[in-house]
Amino acid sequence: KLAIHFPSEDILLVTASPVIKAVTNFKQVSKVLEEFDVEEQPNTMLENRFPNIKVIESGVKQLKSKEHCILTGDGSQHVYKKLCLCAGAKPKLICEGNPYVLGIRDTDSAQEFQKQLTKAKRIMIIGNGGIALELVYEIEGCEVIWAIKDKAIGNTFFDAGAAEFLTSKLIAEKPEAKIAHKRTRYTTEGRKKELQTKGSGGNMGSALGPDWHEGLNLKGTKEFSHKIHIETTCEVKKIYLQEEFRISKKKSLPFPRDHHKQSVTTDEEVWPVYVELTNEKIYGCNFVVSATGVTPNIEPFLSGNNFDVGEDGGLKVDDHMHTSVSDIYAAGDVCTASWQPSPVWQQMRLWTQARQMGWYAAKCMAAATLEYSIDMDFSFELFAHVTKFFNYKVVLLGKYNAQGLGSDHELMLRCTKGQEYVKVVMQNGRMMGAVLIGETDLEETFENLILNQMDLSSYGEDLLDPNIDLEDYFD
Repeated sequence: KLAIHFPSEDILLVTASPVIKAVTNFKQVSKVLEEFDVEEQPNTMLENRFPNIKVIESGVKQLKSKEHCILTGDGSQHVYKKLCLCAGAKPKLICEGNPYVLGIRDTDSAQEFQKQLTKAKRIMIIGNGGIALELVYEIEGCEVIWAIKDKAIGNTFFDAGAAEFLTSKLIAEKPEAKIAHKRTRYTTEGRKKELQTKGSGGNMGSALGPDWHEGLNLKGTKEFSHKIHIETTCEVKKIYLQEEFRISKKKSLPFPRDHHKQSVTTDEEVWPVYVELTNEKIYGCNFVVSATGVTPNIEPFLSGNNFDVGEDGGLKVDDHMHTSVSDIYAAGDVCTASWQPSPVWQQMRLWTQARQMGWYAAKCMAAATLEYSIDMDFSFELFAHVTKFFNYKVVLLGKYNAQGLGSDHELMLRCTKGQEYVKVVMQNGRMMGAVLIGETDLEETFENLILNQMDLSSYGEDLLDPNIDLEDYFD
């Protein structure tokens, strides 16, 4: 976006990775909803398309905001007029430095995970967001114990009703494999080893795209499809390595087979790692996947600079994506939106928002440089996200989980088992949010009803009557 705005200026992209993430197959589904794939491309693609972009492949050592320059890991210094920090976030690992605990955030860690899985009989997944959901569904031939801190799965995205709708799909046998994804992947095999030895702990990767598990063969050693046991409302209390566990004289549980005759036997098998949960249960497994969310990656920029940092650990930005330090902007997972948001928008660290924020930050940097004023971008009017879980299309709109509405709201539901789930959040007769799972074709109508805040109280339950063509009605 910047390169288009400033064709005669030098645009520097400083990245620690030899590949860049490109948005492909972009589709504007409706006014606010957009769908796209994210794919890795060599950074020369960018330089070839825009002669004024120069990619500098190096990590940032230090930011000197007073001198308007950054120092990179390769020892060079780059001066900037305007700077935008888009350093993303890094996975919150439940424990650092344990070889049996894997965090999944980027394409490299996904490949590492796949390698480990081919030898695994049982794994444990900790976390309840998008990556955990995808993993649990995609893994076959391996026992999965899934520990979540909430009562229901996918708490970031759904309420208990939607979770119930999806859980039935978890237990069902999966349909035949989808057609393989035709897509080039650029890996960083050769480079990776040297990066990791530089003490970076190997956390240099770039974040996963929305369909990261496509084309990864997630199959364990056993010959069955799904075996999943969910432990709800618990967290990890302690992780033991094999020897520590033996010394502790504690007992671990076998994989729960039959819920009716839960005989309290102990697990005969010896595992490389054991996890004790806060509900007192202990399970052994081959490895643990930590999918417990991310923290904004702000450390490299803090020293010597006076940034305002949000409660969630991101760099605070105003409604023009400007941080508290002059000429420095931030966008995506690294920032915290600190303007007064629209009543039906909230920040979530998702690909869609990263793309919108980056695009809007470039517009703001251009406006500030050329001294004209611009309005807040329309994409921040309404929270809108489309994704896929368990092979269902999932659309989230507005305050889809009644976030921040207190008890002053009501829910309306329509559910056809195995086919669709429609939930609408209403407040004072106005639609505030919606969850649509399956091919409902309601996203555009609901998007408009949330945006124009029309009083719908006279329609009552008819709003979700499957025999009424809403789209036609509110045309």
